[in-house]
Amino acid sequence: MKLFFKKFNKSNRAFTLVETLVAVSIFTVSILGLISVLASGISDTGYAKKKIIATYLAQEGIEYVRNARDAYVLFPDVNGTSWSYFVNTISQCVVGNECGFDRPISGYFFDDDLHFCSDAFGCKLYINNGGYDTYSVGVDSGFTRKLWAEAVSTDEVKVYSTVSWTQGSGNYSITFSENLFNWIE
Repeated sequence: MKLFFKKFNKSNRAFTLVETLVAVSIFTVSILGLISVLASGISDTGYAKKKIIATYLAQEGIEYVRNARDAYVLFPDVNGTSWSYFVNTISQCVVGNECGFDRPISGYFFDDDLHFCSDAFGCKLYINNGGYDTYSVGVDSGFTRKLWAEAVSTDEVKVYSTVSWTQGSGNYSITFSENLFNWIE
């Protein structure tokens, strides 16, 4: 046993304090780099998730307007409406005076589903019964959807849907547009 300790002590020397500090510093820098990469990945994942949701909400805004167009054109006897009434209604929503839509309860779009973003409801979206509504009932989703339109011709309207949100210290938005036509006449 004595021989073992003598052999061990003679062939192995202890680390110096400087060597230990250098090793700990290298290890710390490696761990901090790994934590930084992980934090950036988590942040990017959160941004991607919100951007995907915003993309779907912007497309949903276009779908609401398309549904309104179809309801006005296909069922004029329901509300005494037509293509020209649709154009007059949606053309009130312009840049600076954007509109919001709520999910039609009846499945058809009517004037009470349209409101200006400057009114009491605004255009902030709330999660309510699994969907997004602008009524201030439910959980604040953090998203705002604004819609506006431009009459291109007597038989064509260009509709825009912008969804915006705040994440971290930045403001983000995504805009979709689509041309809708009077395809019935």
